[in-house]
Amino acid sequence: MASATIRPFFAAALVAACAGDGSEMVSSTDTGELLTSGDPAVILFEDHAADSGVDFVHWNGAAGRYFLPEIMGAGAALVDIDADGDLDVFLVQGENLEPAGTAARDATRSGDRLFRNELSETGALRFTDVSAEAGFASGGYGMGVAAADMDADGRVDLYVTNIGPNRMWQNLGGGRFEDVTDAAGVADAAWSVPAVFLDADRDGDLDLFVGNYVEFNRGAHTACASAGGGLDYCSPRSFAAVPDRYFRNRGGGRFEEAGSAVGVTGVYGYALGAIALDADADGMLDLYVANDWSANQLWLNRDGRFDEGARLAGVAVNAAGAAEAGMGVDAADFDGDGDEDVIVSHLTGETNTLYRNDGGGMFTDASLVSRLGAPSLPWTGFGAGWIDYDNDGLLDFLVVNGAVRGQGEAGDVGFGQPNQLFRNLGDGRFEDVSAAVGPAFAEPLTSRGAAFGDVDNDGDVDVLVTNNAGPAQLLINLVGQERAWIGLRAVEPGPDRDALGSLVEVRLGAGRSLVRRVRTARSYASSSDPRVIFGLGDAEGVAEVRVRWLGGLEESFGPLPIRRYHTLRRGEGVPVR
Repeated sequence: MASATIRPFFAAALVAACAGDGSEMVSSTDTGELLTSGDPAVILFEDHAADSGVDFVHWNGAAGRYFLPEIMGAGAALVDIDADGDLDVFLVQGENLEPAGTAARDATRSGDRLFRNELSETGALRFTDVSAEAGFASGGYGMGVAAADMDADGRVDLYVTNIGPNRMWQNLGGGRFEDVTDAAGVADAAWSVPAVFLDADRDGDLDLFVGNYVEFNRGAHTACASAGGGLDYCSPRSFAAVPDRYFRNRGGGRFEEAGSAVGVTGVYGYALGAIALDADADGMLDLYVANDWSANQLWLNRDGRFDEGARLAGVAVNAAGAAEAGMGVDAADFDGDGDEDVIVSHLTGETNTLYRNDGGGMFTDASLVSRLGAPSLPWTGFGAGWIDYDNDGLLDFLVVNGAVRGQGEAGDVGFGQPNQLFRNLGDGRFEDVSAAVGPAFAEPLTSRGAAFGDVDNDGDVDVLVTNNAGPAQLLINLVGQERAWIGLRAVEPGPDRDALGSLVEVRLGAGRSLVRRVRTARSYASSSDPRVIFGLGDAEGVAEVRVRWLGGLEESFGPLPIRRYHTLRRGEGVPVR
């Protein structure tokens, strides 16, 4: 399928719909019945990375000595860099860990890559590599990326985590970026993986949490063996854990290290996943950290200071009391009861663990009763997310997999694993519909990052997947747009910037509501579309849209037309008393 014909209705409405100017974007079969996974002829997602111009191949620098970083990267971002209403693609690249000259590589693949989406300009899903023009310098072993407007100038900036040092790339506009790491005060020489921008103190600017993994020294490499006796990658327990970092935003694009001042100190593990959520529904953003082979943390926000409360809340370990190998993490209201549930992807032999929020910040391990646990046991999950792939109003679960230890006798082959998609049945249970996703999901690649967003602006969630030592995949959703939907971007005005952490509610009538939080940092080492898409199933309209902004203000934006995007600006709604 050619990139220009992925959707027959791309053309003129796209730019206007994203800008929220009143144009309506309509599916080609508004009244058609959604094809489901029960039809063996249906493919749910199709990979369009190659034919749309995303020709990225990850380089892990492996040269036979099994350095642990080689198997852990890397993440990606779906982000509107140029504010033209469509999502661009940023991909984090690895590097050579061996001494110079011992591992040859293609110089054209060096450094992180930015691909500009030409959809708004041409009506076709086509990407152009603008990495050189953007000014991204090569060098550094990349792991993850967080996207947000850190200096409140209306342009989205990028924070890239590395095996030291990390980099803050300030968006200068016009497609150009500048490395302002030192000036911003956010350098970190450790091996960092997740990063989260959040306004924990509700002062209007975004602070930065950085999760660190292990103390890695390539000059003091530890050799580990597989079950078959060959060389293999070590467990993180072969290394010391490294403290996480918390940087408070002082305004003007400058930060200060504030871990001790805000209480995020003294308790840490092997951090691989992190997400901001309101675990106890008190209106303040908390921070959940998924750790590899060590207990997770839940940093509960006490008006700008944090207390660690994961064990009491029931999200530090699984139901058996065991700490698991946490990688990817996401939080959302999968069961429709109004609070945020947490899911964490794990190692082969462990389940993907679902912590169901019982209200008031207390959680129950629902991995088995939800039927998400058992099917995940053979695989090692990394990128993970709650997405409503079929727009029926229920959040489904997608996870991308790839081993971290060799599966062959010599321990040096077989890292690739199939990915998985679970459909929400609406009664707290899920069914595995992975077989219906299509060939792109069945291919045994070593998947790592997963970023979620509406890449083709047709009203459903697409997925950008990174594969360790393999090609990136751009999985276009082929079915979600057939059902009713509404897309919402909540922004702080002057200039517009995404209101990260705010809660958007869509009321459908008859007492039914859907809630989604505005966030970019989720999954594994990746950043996703800040717009929230609500699948509406068979609903013919939306009774009311509300936003609960950080700080307590709640506004109603009334009923809004469906099958299109709207921009919701703080202060332009009607206050809810």
